[in-house]
Amino acid sequence: MRYGVANRVGQVRGSEARRILERARTVGMDTLDTAAAYGTSESLLGTLGVADWIVVTKLPPVPAGCQDVPGWMRSAAEGSLGRLGVARLGGLLLHAPLQLLGPGGAAIYAALERLRAAGLTQRIGISVYAPEELEALGARFHFDIVQAPLNILDRRLAASGWLDRLHAAGVEVHVRSLFLQGLLLMPAGERPDEFSRWQPLWDLWHGWLAASGLTAIQACVAFAAAQSHVDRAVVGVDSLRQLEEILAALSRDRIELPPELASDEPELVDPSRWRLRGAA
Repeated sequence: MRYGVANRVGQVRGSEARRILERARTVGMDTLDTAAAYGTSESLLGTLGVADWIVVTKLPPVPAGCQDVPGWMRSAAEGSLGRLGVARLGGLLLHAPLQLLGPGGAAIYAALERLRAAGLTQRIGISVYAPEELEALGARFHFDIVQAPLNILDRRLAASGWLDRLHAAGVEVHVRSLFLQGLLLMPAGERPDEFSRWQPLWDLWHGWLAASGLTAIQACVAFAAAQSHVDRAVVGVDSLRQLEEILAALSRDRIELPPELASDEPELVDPSRWRLRGAA
């Protein structure tokens, strides 16, 4: 699907996706992150062949009024396996984990555990938008994997203490949104007008980059690489060139960021709350 506020090419073509995967394998990358909700992603990966990858995918929300939660979840998981062309998932996450706090939450979690016990997935977990979700979920359920946003502007996972807590509990932490959907990589003049209310933050960001001598992508990747309790950093690319830029940035040393170069405003750091003109 077309994804990312900075996306200029639309959906990635199959031929380009193949080149991306081939290059990723040559440098030791072994894990893919996808979801049933990501357009034709699972089907395309299945066509390209990903049986030798660790594939993490996500289940869509359980439909309201579902009378057979275990059956529906197993069918959804088997659908992902079929589209991906793999016998077993490396990880199966809930895309709507707050459903666990509803009336049918216990049944959803039990069904997720059964899918792991049946060998459909090696690990189970959740994908969250904010550490606040973990306050309620973490007290009632145990997960093998937690995926959450973490980037230079959105440091909530670390600042809240949840990054340390998850690591201490033996949970594998996958962080996403390293580039804030590309927003952090955009030149000042190309950023959508909807983000102009945070102009002082952008001025600080671009001023710091100029002073440090780093590119935006180098700074974003270095920040993620410096987080000692992060097990996987999820990056999205729409071209082989972008992957090469990320790989080149991995050699950067630890960086020192201004503490004020951060925000906990959901309207900025949570892309699900963005309301952009012209967006689909």
